[in-house]
Amino acid sequence: MEEGFPTATGREQSIRGTRTAEFCLHPAGDTQSLCIPVIVSENIELPFEGMVDYTEFSVFVAVDDALKPRWLMDHLRSISEKQKEEFHQNMAKIQTIFQFENGHPGGVGPISPNGAVNHIWKKIHQKLSVIKEAIVREKGKPPGVSVPLRCHCT
Repeated sequence: MEEGFPTATGREQSIRGTRTAEFCLHPAGDTQSLCIPVIVSENIELPFEGMVDYTEFSVFVAVDDALKPRWLMDHLRSISEKQKEEFHQNMAKIQTIFQFENGHPGGVGPISPNGAVNHIWKKIHQKLSVIKEAIVREKGKPPGVSVPLRCHCT
């Protein structure tokens, strides 16, 4: 584990480090590639849930367990080589979903149908009808009446 800074050099070091690492801790909002994600959280909304089964290529760890001395390292070391290989194979199948770049100079050109941009639009489309229903429900309630929200949109 190394400390880094958000510079071009730090970004390159981070990319090099994650490509050679077997596991990577994933704080909220962080994305890496080619290493098995170790997600430390009990309640997290991950990108493209419902389209991607994170249990097929990630290790989930409770915060309390991760804070116990040596627990996390012992847990990761207990994962078999066969299981790690399965994680890597499954990750390779869905890796394009997390790619924002289209490979064209300056980003000008067609985007990948299996890339992150199209998956973001699919996720928005999935949530849109629920959001519209909540707006209509809110408009239709009598003055002074509180209607419980049924939409958990994040």
